Amino acid sequence: MDGAVIEIGLLFDYLLAGLILWLGWRALTSQSLFRAIVLFVAFGLSMALAWVRLDAPDVALAEIAVSAGLTGALLLAAFGGVRRTGENDERR
Repeated sequence: MDGAVIEIGLLFDYLLAGLILWLGWRALTSQSLFRAIVLFVAFGLSMALAWVRLDAPDVALAEIAVSAGLTGALLLAAFGGVRRTGENDERR
């Protein structure tokens, strides 16, 4: 029974590592700025889950607060400001 639990945990870790790599690659190569920001926030959340799996809850909380929370909110606010500025430039 313990062997099956270890194998499931190891499988989850491999899937999580693959998800982190995929999200990072998609965020870097995305053509849409908004999609890149959303993928960056998802990347931060999955990194926090990886830190929890590594038994580092303090680092996971910092990752959630900084990467997914603060930085994500700042990037979305900047994206909104760029869109509004771009619309004003087009009207001129």
